[in-house]
Amino acid sequence: MEKLDRDLKKQLRTAVILTVALPLGGILLGVGLGIRQPGVWAVGIAFMVVGFYGCPIAWAAGYGNTKGLVRVVNAVRDEHLYTVSEIAAQLGTNERQVRMKLDACFNKQYLTGFKREGDVIKANFNKDILNRTLSTECVNCGAKFSYIASDHAPRCPYCGSPAPTDNSNAF
Repeated sequence: MEKLDRDLKKQLRTAVILTVALPLGGILLGVGLGIRQPGVWAVGIAFMVVGFYGCPIAWAAGYGNTKGLVRVVNAVRDEHLYTVSEIAAQLGTNERQVRMKLDACFNKQYLTGFKREGDVIKANFNKDILNRTLSTECVNCGAKFSYIASDHAPRCPYCGSPAPTDNSNAF
């Protein structure tokens, strides 16, 4: 949810900046024409163009679209709705739109800890295989010990010899 909040704030900042650019461009254009400074009115025209075209895009496609994803993420995380049909009923929209929003949420990694299997969302209980604990027996001293799979060169804690990695098994 933190990534979604950051992206939403970024979209809001962009939309506000582009909204302010339109009237600021008009002011700069007027001042530049009044004092006969082509550089000032050129900047004013640029601000007006960017604000005129960018403002509606930033609000509708940027901020509005991201704000719509917040509702889907909240439906899954807070309301515990785990099927497309449940989410669609709760949001008052059709299932096709919910599928598209879920795709966007998973692609942008807004729904971490979940996985989608068709129209059903399930908790992802897979463990990180690099952090799993493995056990082995030392070939030199016969001691049994454990180590973490991400260790590049595990060694026996008793005699210091390299751990055999071919006959290791996870706990």
